[in-house]
Amino acid sequence: MASVQIADVRKAYGTTQVIHGVDIDIDDGEFVILVGPSGCGKSTLLRMIAGLENISGGEIRIGPRVVNDVPPKERDIAMVFQNYALYPHMTVAANMAFSMKLRKAPKAEIDERVGKAAGILGLDKLLDRYPRQLSGGQRQRVAMGRAIVRDPQVFLFDEPLSNLDAKLRVQMRTEIKELHQRLKTTTVYVTHDQIEAMTMADKIVVMHDGIVEQMGAPLELYDRPANLFVAAFIGSPSMNLLKGTITAGGFETDGGAGQPKVVWPIGNRPAGSDGKAAVFGIRPEHIQLDDNGLQAEVVVVEPMGSETQVVVRCGGQSLTCVFRERIMAKPGEFIRITPDTNVTHLFDAGTGKRIVT
Repeated sequence: MASVQIADVRKAYGTTQVIHGVDIDIDDGEFVILVGPSGCGKSTLLRMIAGLENISGGEIRIGPRVVNDVPPKERDIAMVFQNYALYPHMTVAANMAFSMKLRKAPKAEIDERVGKAAGILGLDKLLDRYPRQLSGGQRQRVAMGRAIVRDPQVFLFDEPLSNLDAKLRVQMRTEIKELHQRLKTTTVYVTHDQIEAMTMADKIVVMHDGIVEQMGAPLELYDRPANLFVAAFIGSPSMNLLKGTITAGGFETDGGAGQPKVVWPIGNRPAGSDGKAAVFGIRPEHIQLDDNGLQAEVVVVEPMGSETQVVVRCGGQSLTCVFRERIMAKPGEFIRITPDTNVTHLFDAGTGKRIVT
């Protein structure tokens, strides 16, 4: 195992800059997820760690060694791809053993490592099958097994669950996390799915347009997003973000055409912030039913079983609420709501950065 240090790393294709001076420290044994929308640079950064993309500037270290100019096969990493990348004419056992055979490892060592990896991943009874005889989840396990057999210092995962159905993705999330807990191998994992990031990572790195917007523990990003991008990206359904002004009475939202302005109660206000243009953030699950709250018109009701998701319109702006209670209101009817003022958020309207209260 080894740590990974990414220092002021840049990537350009001609005159087009796609990675803009990224700095990330990954501790030995840590599970780090790079997350962000398509085109944010997360897969490019992963490929630079793997050596599949050249670095335009900066430095990458795996352990104590700078690997900028080290070929991929000499970096002691193992990569699991989105499309499995299995050899169709080889059995499961042969696919898992292939890299060791290239290194001319002794047969006894190959058999031992393949057997151990197969046992960890529940592939013992599938070793003689071919990829075409396997389900999507089984193929992904084989790809993971091939990585485990190499016993690398670092695992790299490039959106490994994207081709699986929803139920299987949930199962494989658990299996990958459990695998990491057993092996303790440093892992860098790329996904566009923030739920994967929240449930699996020790540390999340949120990327956008080739820069790091914020990094930290999952709940740290969820509870204290550094800016509007992170606030909107982390969480499902996403945080409600309302434009308006901080006032002595709370937060006054901009009313729509012909709509009255609404004043939301908020937690601590920054000193001297009265009249400041800002964005008020409240997560859907932090909106409560309250007979003395603000009047909101029900737009859509989505029963989820364990909870009910309700889209409402209040003061000309739409919000999503998540209630544990069963809501009997129908579209066009009115309910009264209030935010939990202990968990409200304020962001600067100009910079988008979090306003510290």
